[in-house]
Amino acid sequence: MSVGIVMLVHTALGRAEQVARHWAASDCPIVIHVDRSVPAKTYSAFVEALSDVPKLRFCKRHRCEWGTWGLVAASQSASRVMLDAFPEVRHVYLASGSCLPLRPVQELIDYLADRPQTDFIESATTSDVPWTIGGLDEERFTLRFPFSWRKHRYLFDRYVQFQRLIGFKRRIPNGLVPHMGSQWWCLSRQTLSAILDDPERERYDRYFKRVWIPDESYFQTLARQYSRQIESRSLTLSKFDYQGKPHIFYDDHLQLLRRSDCFVARKIWPHANRLYEAFLTDAAGAMKRSEPNPGKIDRIFAKAVERRTRGRPGLYMQSRFPVETRENGLTSAPYSVFHGFAELFENFEPWLARMTGTRVHGHLFAPDRVEFSDGQVVMNGALSDSPHLRDYNPRAFLANLIWNTRGERQCFQFGPRDNQKINWYIAKDPNAQISVISGSWAVPLFKSNMNFADIRREAARMQQIESKHLEILRSSWTKARVRIWTMAEFIESPMEPLQTIIDEIGPAQSMRGLAEAPQMADLTGFGQFLQNLKNQGMHPYLMGNFPVAQDPQHGQSTTRKPYLVR
Repeated sequence: MSVGIVMLVHTALGRAEQVARHWAASDCPIVIHVDRSVPAKTYSAFVEALSDVPKLRFCKRHRCEWGTWGLVAASQSASRVMLDAFPEVRHVYLASGSCLPLRPVQELIDYLADRPQTDFIESATTSDVPWTIGGLDEERFTLRFPFSWRKHRYLFDRYVQFQRLIGFKRRIPNGLVPHMGSQWWCLSRQTLSAILDDPERERYDRYFKRVWIPDESYFQTLARQYSRQIESRSLTLSKFDYQGKPHIFYDDHLQLLRRSDCFVARKIWPHANRLYEAFLTDAAGAMKRSEPNPGKIDRIFAKAVERRTRGRPGLYMQSRFPVETRENGLTSAPYSVFHGFAELFENFEPWLARMTGTRVHGHLFAPDRVEFSDGQVVMNGALSDSPHLRDYNPRAFLANLIWNTRGERQCFQFGPRDNQKINWYIAKDPNAQISVISGSWAVPLFKSNMNFADIRREAARMQQIESKHLEILRSSWTKARVRIWTMAEFIESPMEPLQTIIDEIGPAQSMRGLAEAPQMADLTGFGQFLQNLKNQGMHPYLMGNFPVAQDPQHGQSTTRKPYLVR
């Protein structure tokens, strides 16, 4: 008894010839179907090249397109020739021109000889399979699909919508329970002949011709009618990505394929010379006899799929960006945003860098330039200080900065004068630690030499911008770690919030404690300044309750002396 090989070929005919000769070398009968889209001249040359192979036949050609009936018709025609021309065949193995035997063919023959009544075909009901892509599970059996999904996508979608709208539903032939599975099967002669010679075949064929992707359901469904024993698995190793597209194996997958212990693998890249040489000519490198177990490499493929769909945190890839919610973390590492601190404290940035050992930037989203730390004009990853390049995509700018400097915590200043397009992005980022002293933007105005009318106008604008920012930070959608103080309550006791901020940045910094606080700006007369704004019709409410009579010379809150931990 022998194993017959049915090959469906449509491209890379040179490789198909090489594999066919490999099958034939083990005395396996072969029937080849060549896609009708292959030019007649190319087909004739292919037939001539294999004319010296004794147990090889060609069958009637059909036009094969993904998801259409042609693939089933090709399998039927080739199987019919196989059963009629080679009566000694006990099992028929369906393969493609891109399939590659991984183990000696004799091992496959012996394996099937020990299981003469077993059919190896993946066959499961739609409710039991997790791999269907495109939202058509049961509907692929109850709607009609006369249009090609690849060539006529618009007509395909509109016709599906129309059938749903009118409530159309096809009747499944009596006695059939639709099953699905891999196209690549190995059926016993008894089961395959029962399918092809069934008196109801014409009715079954008519029904499946309008099923979507019938090559994954025709034999899988009918085998359940006749098989004595089904093992719902394929002997061919074929892996698919999250979009339902097959993985292609290249030369660097050699060891991976050997670990699978499978008899056959697809899809092999036609130019993978190393694979073809190793498995078709290297008998010494053949794998040991063992049960086929593609599960050995499933973990590797699952990890690859996860890397492709989720990626690394904070690193944007073509497969995930810019689709909302497709990110695996907006940024790759924690960072700190200080709102109002540089305005209230003098030399706040060098103080913070000295106290925490982090990289502290100025206003990264300032309108005139990106204020990188130490006045740098180019940061890691060739990030420029150009505001035009930054504002082209502020989200990508921040994500790239955090990714390019991973391993080193980044801190930067932010305020109402900066580009506000980044507000929601930072607020929704769990890696962000945001500390806000509301109303501190008024300190530079207080110290400016502008006309008071211009100061009032600018103060109203700044307050409106900051108010919208605080509304975002208090939103239920915010995932960042946010702390907000009014300016009045912060300067009453600045040491406690400063220590809290340092503690959150890192335990190594918090263990040292704060030896000193940054020097606060001189706020003598600031209360009266706020009152003057009120008198001019502008109500500066974001600073909190800031008394007009508060004298910086009689209160700890505005002294210029350093704060000491006691």
